[in-house]
Amino acid sequence: MHKDITIYDIAKGVGVSPTTVSRALNDHPAVNKKTKQRISEKAAQLGYRSNLFASNLRRQRTHTIGVIVPLLNSSFQSSVMAGMEKVATAAGYNLIITQSMGTVGKEVANAKTMYNSRVDGLLVSLAHDTGNIDHFEPFFRKGIPVLFYDRVAEHKQSTSIIIDNVQAAYKATTHLIEQGCRNIAHITGNLKVNVYADRLKGYKYALIDHNLPFRESLVITNGLTEEDGIKAAGEILELKPRPDGIFVSNDFCAVNCMKALKQAGVAVPGDIAIVGFNNDPIARVVEPSLTTINYPGYEMGEVAVRSLINYLDGLSDNSIPNTVTLRSELIVRESSLKMKPEKQPAAAPPL
Repeated sequence: MHKDITIYDIAKGVGVSPTTVSRALNDHPAVNKKTKQRISEKAAQLGYRSNLFASNLRRQRTHTIGVIVPLLNSSFQSSVMAGMEKVATAAGYNLIITQSMGTVGKEVANAKTMYNSRVDGLLVSLAHDTGNIDHFEPFFRKGIPVLFYDRVAEHKQSTSIIIDNVQAAYKATTHLIEQGCRNIAHITGNLKVNVYADRLKGYKYALIDHNLPFRESLVITNGLTEEDGIKAAGEILELKPRPDGIFVSNDFCAVNCMKALKQAGVAVPGDIAIVGFNNDPIARVVEPSLTTINYPGYEMGEVAVRSLINYLDGLSDNSIPNTVTLRSELIVRESSLKMKPEKQPAAAPPL
């Protein structure tokens, strides 16, 4: 294997000192243009590669931001990544992206990799089964900012970027009630995760405010996968009385639940109205199109990276607990419209 070319090799080839080569490659004004040109040409001829990592370490900044996501194969996370990439690139930062596969064990390993890679800051959406965040303590002790988004944890040295999941779930459930639903099921994920716990709260609050009883039997908890959506449909078909509305905590599970119900002869929305969550592209193309909550993933990615860079540049104080809450909205489509358009209730004012 060929050894890496160093500034000493260039200096020997040009007949100048290594210090002059270093200054020339960094465009220092003390080196004249002619010498800079000779050094640049020799560097290109020898195949010299600048060691940006070592250079950045001397400056105590690597200009890399670590990102840990549960799974990359989701429309929401892809949208978040696009927003992150836009802001990071514009600010001269690179992203190192890893996925925890939704498990805390892999998340712990990812955190260690990010720490050893000397990232300037870390953006994290927690795994399904993360019980505590002790594995991020090395970052906090070192003063490396950690920002949580979507699936978050509270820590006095971190910032969280979220939507108001309670309010969003309240809107979704209230919409079903306004369509005449009185026996509404809720399909949700691991209730230890903040987003699912908050959506359950919003569902409960909507029922209470409309004088409808909350029944544990109408709450189905699973992994929100394709298979879970199909399985949930089977459980709903067995319920007595059968639900006339379903609020599902993600679109992918909602779509597969809806398909399984239709295959069993259930009319959607005639027999059962359905609302999902996230506004994934699949929600627009399925038949009937899926009513859902728009989750601003791209904006969340932009805000997350911008907040982190502001801290790194000394423009904000990450020692102060801070939560940034983004707006979400209900997008009404065919899957929930039991009532004819002329009978639709007046739209509620934005909260």
